[in-house]
Amino acid sequence: MSAEGTITPAAESFSLTDQEFEAIAKFAHKHFGLALAASKKPLVSSRLARKLRQRNFTSFKDYLACLDGPDAEQERSGLLSLLTTNVTHFFREPHHFETLRHDVLPPLIEQARRGGRVRLWSAGCSNGQEPYSIAMTVLDLCPDAAKLDFKILGTDIDPVVVRHAQAAKYPEDELAQIDAKYSKLVPKRDPDGRLPDSLRKLITFGVLNLIEPFPFRGKFDAIFCRNVAIYFDNPTQQKVWSAFQNALNPGGTLFIGHSERMSGPAAQHLKTAGITTYVNSPAGRTS
Repeated sequence: MSAEGTITPAAESFSLTDQEFEAIAKFAHKHFGLALAASKKPLVSSRLARKLRQRNFTSFKDYLACLDGPDAEQERSGLLSLLTTNVTHFFREPHHFETLRHDVLPPLIEQARRGGRVRLWSAGCSNGQEPYSIAMTVLDLCPDAAKLDFKILGTDIDPVVVRHAQAAKYPEDELAQIDAKYSKLVPKRDPDGRLPDSLRKLITFGVLNLIEPFPFRGKFDAIFCRNVAIYFDNPTQQKVWSAFQNALNPGGTLFIGHSERMSGPAAQHLKTAGITTYVNSPAGRTS
């Protein structure tokens, strides 16, 4: 998504009033769970002003009206992209993937080979690097994972980045950062520049808003949700943590971002198991 920009002279031709900013903030909180502090007003004004010029809007008021108009879904997606920053890469925060590799996956692989069901979830998957990193870790340990009941789900609120993840196309400089031990899993991309079928067929992608009730019947053995809750206020964070705790199997693992902290009722059940890593203990914390 867009990097933080500066206000240009052209952008200053639009004036975002306090009332309009408050309306945008309320809309973003209601629909996306985003918490926009008053200090974000100049940044929001700058980013939206560029969009208004591109779309030939004459005022922020006209733009706000279109968020509930006939093209509301597309406009809302565009607003979300403007208000958040999408920065990710393969195997980001590598200590999580070491925990996944050495502690989480071995018993799950044995479970799958005995005929059991295994589900991993990348919530807030962005452009897809995270779920594909999970898939590489799985396939390196379990080359026959596709023949087992072993699935990875990747979701994001933004349909634009979900389509990017489904396309599985990444520049060479990004792939060059992948650890050499996984190079055999991405030896060569096809002529269209896509990651190989062996990785793609392990993952199902979809659009999902984390502040709404989860639509899943089954539970997950591990959930990655990193650098998403930083956009939420504390009550929304607590709601999401509780939803994840309820979506995890007993003993399931939750990975969160390095600047995020567990809080609220879920903290009674999700016990620390490493750096920003938690294990679900429904009966409560153990000493």
